[in-house]
Amino acid sequence: MDGNGRWAEQRGLPRFEGHRRGVESVREAVRAARALDIPFLTLFSFSSENWSRPKSEILDLMGLMRRFIQRDLAELHQANVRVRVIGERQGLDADIVKMLDESEALTSSNSGLTLTVAFNYGSRAEIVRAARCLAERVGRGEIAASDITQEAFAASLDTSGIPDPDLFIRTSGEQRLSNFLLWQLAYAEFVFVETFWPDFNRGHMEAAIATFQSRERRFGGLTKRSSA
Repeated sequence: MDGNGRWAEQRGLPRFEGHRRGVESVREAVRAARALDIPFLTLFSFSSENWSRPKSEILDLMGLMRRFIQRDLAELHQANVRVRVIGERQGLDADIVKMLDESEALTSSNSGLTLTVAFNYGSRAEIVRAARCLAERVGRGEIAASDITQEAFAASLDTSGIPDPDLFIRTSGEQRLSNFLLWQLAYAEFVFVETFWPDFNRGHMEAAIATFQSRERRFGGLTKRSSA
C-alpha cells in the first residue's frame, strides 16, 4: 500500500492526511475483497524498516492503527472476517500488542475473508525466525535435520495455514517487493499500479484481477496449471 505521503504532498497536505486517507482505502479494499469472494487478503501496513521514519510520523501511524482496530474490529467481526496479524510483536507498545492479540482471538472462528495484516513485518526476519525455530527443534531432538522440508519450513513462517498469494499488487508505480513475503511470493503474479494507495478502489482491484486472469501460470513447468 504505497504512496500515501506522495499523495498528500501533491495536494499540499501533511503526510498524516495521506496515511489517514490510506486507511479509508484499506476499508474499501476489504469491502471489495468480500464482494468479489476473495478468500484471502494480505495488507502490508507497517514494515520493520519503517521505524527509521521521523518519530512524529511513527506516532501518527501507531495512532491510526489503534483507531482502526477500535473503530473497525466489531464491524469486521460482524462481517465474518477473520483477522490475522503477522510480524514481530516484541518491542511494540503493550496496548498495541493487546489489541492485536484481541483482534485475532475475537475473530478466530470466523469463516469468511481472512484479512492478514503485516505489521512490524519484514520477510527476511520472518525467514530467520523460521530457520531458528526449526534449528531449535532439531537441537531438542524433536525432529531430524532430514525432516526440514519446504512444507515444514513454510509451516514455521508467520503465514502458516495461509495459502501462498496468487496475486501481488503494489501501488504508486514502485516496482519492488520491499522485503514483503519473499518466500510466499515465489510464483505469484505481479501487478504494479501507478495509482497512489489513497486513490486505490474496487475498480483498480478488479483491473488487477483481470490482468492476473489473462496470464498463463506455469509454475516453472511447460503446461498451464490452474490456480487456487
